[in-house]
Amino acid sequence: MFGYPLETVYLAVLIVSGSLTLLYIFFSDVVDGVFELPDHPLFSPQLVLSFFTVGSASGFLLERYTELPAWLIAAMSGGIALIVVLLLHFFVFIPLRSAETSLNYSDTDLEGSLAKVIVTVPRDGFGEILLTRKSGAVSKAAKSINNEEIASGTEVIVVKMENGVAVVAKHDPYDISSLHKGGYME
Repeated sequence: MFGYPLETVYLAVLIVSGSLTLLYIFFSDVVDGVFELPDHPLFSPQLVLSFFTVGSASGFLLERYTELPAWLIAAMSGGIALIVVLLLHFFVFIPLRSAETSLNYSDTDLEGSLAKVIVTVPRDGFGEILLTRKSGAVSKAAKSINNEEIASGTEVIVVKMENGVAVVAKHDPYDISSLHKGGYME
C-alpha cells in the first residue's frame, strides 16, 4: 500500500494514533473547548482514536506473525478493534460518565449533614469540618451558629451553608431541646 509493505503501514498508523490518543488524554478539555465535536458517544475522539490504535496494532501483529491474506487481516483487525472499542464504551466510559455526575453536589446538599470538627472552631471565627459522603470526604470551612468554641473531634450538624462556609451546631443525638435554645429550629 502506497509503495510500502502493509506491516509498515500498520506500524505507522499505530504510532500516529497512539500518539494522538496520549495527546488527547492530556489535552481533552482544551480540544473539547476549541472544537465542536459530535455529541454522539460512539463517535467520541477517544473511541475513534482507540479504534485506530487497536486496529493497527492487531493488523501489525497479524501481518508480522501469520501468513493470512491481507484482506482477512484487515477484516480481523477491524473486528477486533470494534469489539475492544465497544467493550471500552460500555464497561469503562459509560460507568465513568455516570460516576462523574454522581460526585457533584451543591452546598445546599450538605445542610442537615453530620460532620466532625477537624480544626477547632473558635468563638467568632472559622474552623474546619469533615463531612463523610458516599462519594468520599469533603472538608469545609465552618463557623458556630452560637458564636461558641467547638473543639476538634466534636460531632456537629450543618445547619446551613453561607457563601461556602458551613454554619454548624454541636450535635447531641439525645438532646433535641438544644436545637430550640440556639434559635435555629422554629
